[in-house]
Amino acid sequence: MIFLFTDFGSEGPYVGQIKSVLKTTTPETPIIDLLSNAPLFNPCASAFLLASLNTQIPDGAIFLCVVDPGVGGKRDPLIFKADNKFFVGPDNGLFSIVMRRAKNKQAWKITWKPENLSKSFHGRDLFAPVVGLLANGREVPRKKISAEVIDRKNWPNDYCKIIYIDHFGNAITGLRAKSLLEKEILEVGEQKFYRAKTFSDVAPGTAFWYENSIGLAEISVNQGRADQLGLKIGTNVTISKNKSKY
Repeated sequence: MIFLFTDFGSEGPYVGQIKSVLKTTTPETPIIDLLSNAPLFNPCASAFLLASLNTQIPDGAIFLCVVDPGVGGKRDPLIFKADNKFFVGPDNGLFSIVMRRAKNKQAWKITWKPENLSKSFHGRDLFAPVVGLLANGREVPRKKISAEVIDRKNWPNDYCKIIYIDHFGNAITGLRAKSLLEKEILEVGEQKFYRAKTFSDVAPGTAFWYENSIGLAEISVNQGRADQLGLKIGTNVTISKNKSKY
């Protein structure tokens, strides 16, 4: 299967244009819209989200990933293999966290270029054809590089910021819940969020944090919206210890 992870949004022609290329080159391969509204222009926040979503995807998958504010610039186009999955996209840190958490890893700079390459839409003109070649088992012109060089070493292993706001207004952090203790609370400014197991453990209208379905710490409001508490992508989150009141 091919999984699309982009910041293109669900509206407009961009995802459709990529799919049209993929269906032309590999018509029998299923294409899954994993995420079309990754953090806008934000490879760092997107890297933590991609790494967590990756844990739910079966081996053999190919990811086409485009969060690429530097499109047309000096960043290289990459093929990255993490364990038994391929990732195709820009070398801007987007694969950094996946790389750190993989047991086996390989990376290549894509040397193939299409006859027509838009300066602003490498997702359609470069990355999608490469994904099609990989899906068909065909060789892609590329140069092997060290996987370690794609890591942004100044980025943390867990990210103390909000990285995504979902349809329900839940605020997903870049913190893996397993890295936090049961009694630790999350703070945003003067607001304190205590841990609960799930929504039904707290009264309607109550804000809390819990381990979401992809293993990240998520701030939510039971039958409400956490984003109405001033939380947005990029908001800093701090951790403190206290006895949970739930």
